Amino acid sequence: MATAASLPEPQVLAHAKDRLFPATESEAYAVCDTQFAMDEWLPGRPIPPAVRERLAPFNHVRLGSGYPDLVGVRDLEADLLAVDRFGDQPPLIAVEAKGHTGGRAVDVERGVVQAYDRLGEANAAYVAAPTGTISATARTLARELNVGVLAVDAGGETTALEVPRVVGNRTSDDAAAIRFQATSQGVADASFGLNHPKNYLAVPLALYHSGETGAVLAERVVAATTAARQGATFLGLVEERPDRLRLTPLGEEVVRFALTRYGTVDDALGAFDDWKRSRARFCDLAPEWGLLTRRVVWAYPATQVIVEELQTMADDGYPEPTLVQLVEWLHTNHPTFTVELFLRGTEGVRARTLDGDGDLRPAELADGRVYHSPTVFQLKAMLFHAGIVTERGAEPHRLDPEADVWALREPLSFDR
Repeated sequence: MATAASLPEPQVLAHAKDRLFPATESEAYAVCDTQFAMDEWLPGRPIPPAVRERLAPFNHVRLGSGYPDLVGVRDLEADLLAVDRFGDQPPLIAVEAKGHTGGRAVDVERGVVQAYDRLGEANAAYVAAPTGTISATARTLARELNVGVLAVDAGGETTALEVPRVVGNRTSDDAAAIRFQATSQGVADASFGLNHPKNYLAVPLALYHSGETGAVLAERVVAATTAARQGATFLGLVEERPDRLRLTPLGEEVVRFALTRYGTVDDALGAFDDWKRSRARFCDLAPEWGLLTRRVVWAYPATQVIVEELQTMADDGYPEPTLVQLVEWLHTNHPTFTVELFLRGTEGVRARTLDGDGDLRPAELADGRVYHSPTVFQLKAMLFHAGIVTERGAEPHRLDPEADVWALREPLSFDR
């Protein structure tokens, strides 16, 4: 176990993350900076593998003028915040960690100033440091700047010495990407488990049906009812409540569409039998449902970014980019979003594909196994069925990223 005199920055950060974002909390998401995905965080200062596992996943998220050690979204307990509620959304939290580095003093005051800089885009900011290194001056400065102070002892116990007030702020592209991951539509751990949109469109119909939702889905559409419900949630068709599943406004529109054309949802579900095991593009097989699919898939925020950037690539002479080219292009313009959407969140994958500064290692992108399956397989398949892209997706173990084409089926031409 680490002693009071040997709590380096990665260990301090791991304990702070455990306190703010416990592994048992499902309604939260946090990433640590890519410097902690390396074997060493400073020359000659290795990071134990067990610590890296606790810190994962990694991303290089810019907030303010720099890159905090940790960024996450979660509703925190009252003992960690001066107020326990900020609007309807959980706060975006930034953490700066300071630890022992040999004979040098722990510069907690610098950490306070760094954390304060993040408040331009975060709702709450903390500095975490070993117990005994936090001076009265540092605490006073933290109170004046509205920065929380977390004291970490040798056993990992983390105590809030100062608690911040939650503030409002502007939202940068990087901050928005982390917020998105913490919503029901984020792709951090899971999202789409099925690759045909009909399986998700059927969920609001089955929910509106007089029968039991799961039984109706299993009998009429797909046996993988949990995956269907999960995907429908990610597409914003239904919302999981503690006591029930409910239709969203978008899901209600799917039901109205079915009632207009079939009279009852039962008759509408009858049409789904004709589509089972069909390999045809859905928008060609069932054009009206295809248009509805296009509307639903377009409402998914990740789709909008992908389509806009594919159009820009086409404008710049890259009408049929490969997956590798798309990811490199996206990372230039939306780095945090790209990592979260396309690359698996495991410690090993992020360490392979990103260097300590958060830049991509292009050679690693040629390995299909580093990609997030719900994006490169299921989401791309739905974009194909909606008539948006030209090719289906592929499972990561079968994926050749340097040959996998991401091209718009109907790119616009602005030269006419």
